Amino acid sequence: MTTTYTRLPSRNLDKIAGLLRPACVLPERVGLDNPALDVMTDFRRLTAFIATPGDTIKQAEERMIRRKVRLLFVMDNEDRVAGLITSTDIHGEKPMQVVQSHGIRRDEVLVADIMTPVERLEAVDFDDIIHSRVGHVLETLKARGRQHALVIENVNGQQMVRGLLSLSQLSKQLGVTVETTEVANTFLEIEQHLAHA
Repeated sequence: MTTTYTRLPSRNLDKIAGLLRPACVLPERVGLDNPALDVMTDFRRLTAFIATPGDTIKQAEERMIRRKVRLLFVMDNEDRVAGLITSTDIHGEKPMQVVQSHGIRRDEVLVADIMTPVERLEAVDFDDIIHSRVGHVLETLKARGRQHALVIENVNGQQMVRGLLSLSQLSKQLGVTVETTEVANTFLEIEQHLAHA
């Protein structure tokens, strides 16, 4: 039996056409007993944005602004995670330290000069996240004094970054306004707000 295929109908693209992208839609509000997955950015559903070690910090910052993110994964030439760079890194003391120690201009500072290298990154296992609550995420970030935590998963015997837990995202979903980047103050604000809620 021979199948006959016909041409699909087509039409011109509208001038205002957009592009669908993967979406990781998280609940607007959560409580401490919500599943931890409710506050995890899942890279199976949302594209992780990247930089390379050779990018300038200006290029990385422009990419963050364009993508509306505050963190980029730094990928090496073999597509492995080399580190992370955040907007806090770019606007903090690190670039000035590199300028002074290397005798270069700020616009010559590279991502590799100020990123957090892969060997200093901590992660939690996706299998643990599946069975955890938002309160566990909050305590994990608090105990480590971090703005972010990576979530890893074993895929065909290789460790892969599956997701990201972000203090700013968590604070937003808990309904807490965080005005400081200092972690100790941030957790104090969250605990005070939750105690009064």
